[in-house]
Amino acid sequence: MQNTMKYSIQQKNFTEKINKPDTDIINILMVDDLKENLVALEAVLSSPSYHLVTARSGEEALKCILKQDFAVILLDVQMPGLNGFETAKLIKSRKKSKNIPIIFITAISQDMEHVLQGYSVGAIDYIFKPFNPETLKQKVEQFVKIYKNHTESLKHSEWKKSVELEEVHTVLHRTAFDLYKTETISKMVNETLMDTIVTFDESGTILSINPTVRKMFGFYEGEVIGKHLTTLLPVVKQEEERMVPLTTHSITKTPQGKIVEGVGLRKDKNRFPVDVQIAAATIENCPLFVCTIRDVTERKEIEKIKNQQFNLLKRVVEERTLDLLSTNEKLKEEIKERKKVADNLFVSHERFKKIFEASPCLMAIRSMENGRFIDVNKAWLQFTGYEYEQVKNQVFDWALYTCLDGKRINLADPRWNVTLSNVKVNYQSKNGEMRSGLLSTEFIDIQDETCVLTLVNDITESERLEKEMLRLDRLNLIGEMAAGIAHEIRNPMTTVHGFLQMWKTNSEPLSPIYIDIMLDELNRANSIIKEFLTLAKNKASNKTKQSLNRILEAILPLITAEANLAGKGVQYDFQPCPELLIDEKEIRQLFLNLALNGLEAMEFGGELIVRTYCEDDRVILEVQDAGIGINPDNLDKIGTPFFTTKENGTGLGLAVCYSVADRHHAKINVQTGQDGTCFSICFNVEPDQKAEITGEKP
Repeated sequence: MQNTMKYSIQQKNFTEKINKPDTDIINILMVDDLKENLVALEAVLSSPSYHLVTARSGEEALKCILKQDFAVILLDVQMPGLNGFETAKLIKSRKKSKNIPIIFITAISQDMEHVLQGYSVGAIDYIFKPFNPETLKQKVEQFVKIYKNHTESLKHSEWKKSVELEEVHTVLHRTAFDLYKTETISKMVNETLMDTIVTFDESGTILSINPTVRKMFGFYEGEVIGKHLTTLLPVVKQEEERMVPLTTHSITKTPQGKIVEGVGLRKDKNRFPVDVQIAAATIENCPLFVCTIRDVTERKEIEKIKNQQFNLLKRVVEERTLDLLSTNEKLKEEIKERKKVADNLFVSHERFKKIFEASPCLMAIRSMENGRFIDVNKAWLQFTGYEYEQVKNQVFDWALYTCLDGKRINLADPRWNVTLSNVKVNYQSKNGEMRSGLLSTEFIDIQDETCVLTLVNDITESERLEKEMLRLDRLNLIGEMAAGIAHEIRNPMTTVHGFLQMWKTNSEPLSPIYIDIMLDELNRANSIIKEFLTLAKNKASNKTKQSLNRILEAILPLITAEANLAGKGVQYDFQPCPELLIDEKEIRQLFLNLALNGLEAMEFGGELIVRTYCEDDRVILEVQDAGIGINPDNLDKIGTPFFTTKENGTGLGLAVCYSVADRHHAKINVQTGQDGTCFSICFNVEPDQKAEITGEKP
């Protein structure tokens, strides 16, 4: 039925295809050695349905025929080289082109002899010049129509043959596949079946047996084929539930499909219990029987073990019943405890709810799947200025930005899928006001939905108060420093004042030595004032991403030259380090102060060691001298303005270093001993998102 429908559909498609308006272009070959004759033919036969191909010689015409097919050929008789008769003879000798109709057109060869010669070489018609254009056009149209009908007939014949061949091939393929499938399944069943299958006749002679006989009985197939079935089954159990010797009658009279117990006999004479099932069939009036033999040794052993275990299990059940009674009492107690836990959970939930609502921090619970706000507390609404209905169960764009680099925090982004703690952020309220806070997050599951609990401790007012306190503290510090400066500057001013008074009372000019002393004292006062201004002003750092090693390498020649002048050396070891967000001028000043302090702390021949390396998401700059070290009693005073152990020191160099480090969120560690002092400046690298968004100082 399917093949008939398929054939009908294919035939319908083919019929529709051949009944469509003919859009194919028909090739017509015109051969003449005179161009004006070809032009005349083109004028007569010009049509959108024709592709007119011209040739000026017989050789050129043969080349055109090799390249494409033609419906009709208009051939001149008299041509140089190959004439029309010779060209037609060659065309007809070729298998592919022998059926193309040829019309001879001539103005000279009009004798009957030439006409007969033209027909003899395969011409269809012989036209004399001058010819009737309409007649020629009608003849060509008829030949074109014949060509089209012939082409369509060939296509239909080829299509019909292909359909028939396809149907035959499909049937053959399906039949072969079914046979192969049946054979394969049969082979697989015989090879994988755990039962021995025996085919025997009514006399009990074994006709065939599957390979399982080797594993079950120890025989090869050829050893038992032709022998009696008792070779494998010596006894079977009858209805009286007793074992009797196997006979042909007892086998053939056994009800089909009934499972009968028996005893199998292996090649080594060992016996084992089996289940036997027999089926009968008649082929060409000859009764045949199929016997399935299954080894039930394992089942019998399991039954025996089961019987033994049953009694044991019975005793265990009795004991277990007593245990269950005891356990039941314990379960009752556990139910009470569970109820108590549930009550405690309810109380905890109520407490959390009260804490959530009463907390002064901004608290919100958001879904990690779609960013939906599940709930927010009153503090969140108060600080942001939104209404509860505008936020509840809404996918609301609440922007959080890191204080360090202004990056936006999207908690639904996997990059931020980490627990945060006291991360300094900025957030925007409804009226556009930017506020500051410390962000902490925790991931929780609510009804199998992953959510994030965000807590923002608003520190906008605290920061304002902190800045005011810092300003007042700085003013206090400047006041204290001013008192120190007054003392430090008074000494050089006293020296200068004394020399000037001496010069005023003495008519002789001042000695150059005295003038140099005065200039040194004034330079000292100027240095104190300059470093004081550097320390006192609240400068905004111009930080950019750049290499710490490059900055140090640029200033290292100056340090080396200074060390060489003092008879000391400089060693450096710069390891590859990532770029940092730093101010180049301030880092230069910090490094110069530490390096010059180290050189001054060493005796002649000492070595200053400068190192950079990465350690635990930090870049470390170390400046180590080989001096006598710092007195432990003075360690706590390092960095305090005007505290110095040098004879001509101002006590402001290290204070400037600590100020620069503070602006870069870096930490200065000092290790000192009898072998020298090492200053370590630790810069944060921020290797992951948590470090990227941390706005706290180290």
